[in-house]
Amino acid sequence: MVLLELIWSFTKIGFTSFGGLSMIPLITSEVLSHGWMTASEVSDIVAIAEMTPGPLGLNCATFAGIKAAGIPGAIAANLGVLMPTLTLCLVAAVFFEKFKTSRRMGQIMVGVRPICVGLIVGVMISLSMTNYVVESAVSLPAIGIALLDLFLLLRFKLSIPKVILISAVLGLVFFH
Repeated sequence: MVLLELIWSFTKIGFTSFGGLSMIPLITSEVLSHGWMTASEVSDIVAIAEMTPGPLGLNCATFAGIKAAGIPGAIAANLGVLMPTLTLCLVAAVFFEKFKTSRRMGQIMVGVRPICVGLIVGVMISLSMTNYVVESAVSLPAIGIALLDLFLLLRFKLSIPKVILISAVLGLVFFH
């Protein structure tokens, strides 16, 4: 039964999101409502999914599926999250010539962009609450690490893997 729920949940996520960070609120809602993970675990899988190669939604589906039902759960969640993409790509390929010059499609995309930005801002806020608030108090070391990361990325143009490594070391020092 859990496998069918995973397929259905991730199929809904795939059909109702636009990929990337916009999937996180939907994934969070689904896994929390089914009790497959806690909010802290979702935050962890998002961080891991960002660091691992591949699409964020697929990586999150893999980790959530493993947590919920092991390897069969990961396969079910991946099938669910990929099914809508494959279906829509096949349909789009059939009608590509009509979509390419369609004025209506251009108008739809103008409306989709701000929605995606809003979803990303919502994700940033929800992840900030789990990453920068510890026991109902703002974690100054966590904020300091984030600001240092931003400084290293913008000022010194350090590569992302190096910044992640520095953050991990600082996280271990401050949070054991």
